[in-house]
Amino acid sequence: MDYNQLCKDILGFDAKVRFAGVCDETGEIKYGGQREGIKNLLTPEETKKSNLQAMARWGLRNSLSPKVGRGKYAMAEYEKIKRITFPLDPDHLLLVTTEVVAEHNKVIDRILKQLGG
Repeated sequence: MDYNQLCKDILGFDAKVRFAGVCDETGEIKYGGQREGIKNLLTPEETKKSNLQAMARWGLRNSLSPKVGRGKYAMAEYEKIKRITFPLDPDHLLLVTTEVVAEHNKVIDRILKQLGG
């Protein structure tokens, strides 16, 4: 899968999508990025830390997958953004942030279709 194109497509889904990126197991964003004109809320170091935490949480979720099935996505709503994560493969995680007012169900459904699930 072309992760750069995936991120471009996601940014095109809805103007309320702030960020679409793919990080690796080190927490580094390797593909995608912020929508033009959007101000980052986290520093690069904070972003990497947040990504590493998300990777760790997916590792914990995956420990239960033999009983409950493979996770498709996880979402958290904060005061300023919504953050949605999708596991892509053992070494990559798709991270998407939206404005709080975004219709996250529509965004999630489109991404799942794009991912083939």
